[in-house]
Amino acid sequence: MPHRWTRSGAAAVGAACVAVAAGCTAAATPAVTVTAERFAGALARHDGPAACAMLTGDARGSTESFGRDCAAQLATLPDPGPVQQVEVWSDAAQVRFAADTVFLLRFPDGWRVGAAACAPRGDAPYDCQVQG
Repeated sequence: MPHRWTRSGAAAVGAACVAVAAGCTAAATPAVTVTAERFAGALARHDGPAACAMLTGDARGSTESFGRDCAAQLATLPDPGPVQQVEVWSDAAQVRFAADTVFLLRFPDGWRVGAAACAPRGDAPYDCQVQG
């Protein structure tokens, strides 16, 4: 099921996280940051295969629909720049870079990128070039 990348949805997840355990975001923040920085590094190097390997299955599938190649598409995305802000809500996270916003989801094997090349649109959902 595709995720909607909205501010209100993130806030609801965040509220649930706070209700369950006050420290749940602090423990996950380093792992989210490392994953996001690895993804950003792959984009900066135009290393499409490495960037695709960090996507969720749904996000990778959406980039490969209609005969498109995930690696080729991600290799054309610009360098997102340095991390500016990290927010974690239980099993979901948002990382704001200087020139991009990326959303991540936690899986049993670690964090994966569920949406990238995302631009905010006020109160509307983010407009993401890569999403699943």
